[in-house]
Amino acid sequence: MDDPRNNNNDIDKRILVDAVDEMKAIGREGVKHPSTKPILTGAAVGAVAAGLLPVVTWPIGLIAGAGIMLYKRVRP
Repeated sequence: MDDPRNNNNDIDKRILVDAVDEMKAIGREGVKHPSTKPILTGAAVGAVAAGLLPVVTWPIGLIAGAGIMLYKRVRP
């Protein structure tokens, strides 16, 4: 009988591999890659949202926004 905890661990490892592959593809293809625009948009929205918050600075918001959009592109 399969242990479901092992399956979740494999999925977590696969997400990281998929994210790295996606970033490599974006680096190779640049603006022509279909993930570039949504990730840049997420980064911009995160930076603006962080600029409105008193505690979070815009670089943190930029990274968080880009990270969330990358996650959504890898695991829709």
